[in-house]
Amino acid sequence: MLVSALLTSLAINSGLCVLFFTLYSILRKQPINYEVYIPRLLAEGNSKRRSHFNLERLIPSPGWVKKAWKLSEEDLLSTTGLDAVVFMRVITFSLRVFLFAGVIGIFVLLPVNCTGDQLTDINFGDLSNNSLDVFTISNLNSGSKRLWAHFCGVYLVTAFVCYLLYYEYKYITAKRIDFFHSTKPQPHQFTILVRGIPVTAGSSVSESVERFFLEYHPSTYLSHMVIHRTSKLQSLLKDAKKMYKRLTHLQSDPNQQKYRHVGLFGRKVDLVDHYGKKLENIEENLRLERSEVSLAAEEARAAFVSFKSRYGAAVAFHMQQSTNPTQWVTEQAPEPHDVYWPFFSSSFMRRWLSKIVVIVACIFLTILFLIPVLIVQGLTNLNQLEIWFPFLKSILTITFISQVITGYLPSLILQLFLKIVPPIMEFLSSIQGYICHSDIEKSACNKVLWFTIWNIFFATVFSGSVLYQVSVFLDPKTIPARLAVAVPAQASFFIAYVVTSGWTSTSSELFRIIPFICSLIRRPFSCCSDEEFEVPSIPYHRDLPRILFFGLLGITYFFLAPLILPFLLVYFCLAYIIYRNQWEFSR
Repeated sequence: MLVSALLTSLAINSGLCVLFFTLYSILRKQPINYEVYIPRLLAEGNSKRRSHFNLERLIPSPGWVKKAWKLSEEDLLSTTGLDAVVFMRVITFSLRVFLFAGVIGIFVLLPVNCTGDQLTDINFGDLSNNSLDVFTISNLNSGSKRLWAHFCGVYLVTAFVCYLLYYEYKYITAKRIDFFHSTKPQPHQFTILVRGIPVTAGSSVSESVERFFLEYHPSTYLSHMVIHRTSKLQSLLKDAKKMYKRLTHLQSDPNQQKYRHVGLFGRKVDLVDHYGKKLENIEENLRLERSEVSLAAEEARAAFVSFKSRYGAAVAFHMQQSTNPTQWVTEQAPEPHDVYWPFFSSSFMRRWLSKIVVIVACIFLTILFLIPVLIVQGLTNLNQLEIWFPFLKSILTITFISQVITGYLPSLILQLFLKIVPPIMEFLSSIQGYICHSDIEKSACNKVLWFTIWNIFFATVFSGSVLYQVSVFLDPKTIPARLAVAVPAQASFFIAYVVTSGWTSTSSELFRIIPFICSLIRRPFSCCSDEEFEVPSIPYHRDLPRILFFGLLGITYFFLAPLILPFLLVYFCLAYIIYRNQWEFSR
């Protein structure tokens, strides 16, 4: 890739970032968009929809940047919890690492790379037509004494990273302990989930659980609750929760419309009384359904078992309760709002088969994704593209077109394909046998991270070095030497990838394109605003793997191609400001 192609990609993505920042600064001020851009303040009652016109709303302003910068960690902890604090610590950790690595890479290693002549001499008079490879370690001659600078730089950054990891580990551990001591004891901390309960003839699941724990945990066992198979009860609970939120929203906001026609030609009713009566009917149905469940519903071979102390629950959780590992299987009880019910009553064999199916599906998806990776690598190589599509030869001679195709289009195509990966991985994790939503998200996060590392990092490197250089296999002794040249050569693609996937995607997170479009579509069909909405949460399985992957790129390429470091620093600075703003207003 030429420097001019990188500059073209940089200009396009910088323009998109400025556009997203400007649109966000304007749209967030419009009262009709409060549910999209400041739902947290709206839900907490700290912001009201003002209907009078104000010219200031149409003028973009950077005031939100200052507010996000000044947000303290204590405020973040009190409003959004410990997860948000740890998420932001990952970003600040990356900023510190690459700020230190950037000083070494830009002011020491990059000038050393430019002094080499292994590939070609740098033409400073026509810098835009130079290849980016001349700024990498590939430009140094084999066995050059200048490589000692890279060797020392690697050890310095490694020592600094190890120190920061130790410091962050102590800091986050202390925060977790303080958070634990500052909160009241919760019921789920005294409870475990027991599955695979064996039942003898003539006894019920409840009797088996009580007999087992009175025998083996007599001093700590408190009570138990058997899980019943029912779907109607869950539906009623959801309806009751939804109706309660509507009623609370109406009563708390005096500006809300209190009267509305029921149905197309129905009479006008008081919404507070209307929803209140509906809630009473649902509560009555809930009581009847609960009594029917306790009498007639089928018992699942699973139960929540509570203990007198957290220590007793921890002992029962960590001990194997039976010589048969498929019976009396214990797990920590999830928090009440975090429960995922479908796999509570599933057998050990069904959960095991589900995991096998998910592993096979992930492998198949990984192999299938190699197709767009190969297409992207073809676009980065104009000579290869001319061989595949000879009719494009005349178009590719146009300078701007060739710069867009090699500098911007590959990373854009790859980013578009990657958009579908997090939802797929979340779905696969949901059928893997987990009992809480947080475990599902954690599993999806791990899947997306490994998928990204393999398909974006390894597949890109090897497709650019091995698949297009078949002659490597004819002389295996040269494989290490050829890879040593080819891996740094992919730095130009990863720089463009950081700019496209990092800068533009993070800015689009600020603009919230999909929620904004959904709001525009839903708005004409919404006749009133009595619906209580949920404050959206950060999709960790999408954002955290991306941050960690950029950290991997930085650690790998800071001494091979130091030119990537300024672009990474800009990305982490954008992420620092944008995610702090999202935590404060939108999450």
